[in-house]
Amino acid sequence: MLFRDGPSGRRAVLIGGPDVWEVVRVVQSARAAEPDLDAEAVVRLAVETIGLPPSKVRGALDYWAAYPDEIEQQIRDAEEAERVAEKLWQRERRRLS
Repeated sequence: MLFRDGPSGRRAVLIGGPDVWEVVRVVQSARAAEPDLDAEAVVRLAVETIGLPPSKVRGALDYWAAYPDEIEQQIRDAEEAERVAEKLWQRERRRLS
């Protein structure tokens, strides 16, 4: 696990991989899409989706378990940034139509 600084502040990242919050978001999405899967199957689905080794996905999940507030805030921040970007894009499209 490494830490990077950026516009959103310090964040945990996997060595040679994405931010921890990004992995957790994929796991959450896999759980929501396949609610009947057990935990191991959800991890396997996330591994297939992300293309990371299971050990990296598990490392991200371990970090999330230790620091849930931090990771969940980063996910909320990313979702808000996506909403803002979508609104701006739609406004631009309306002006160009």
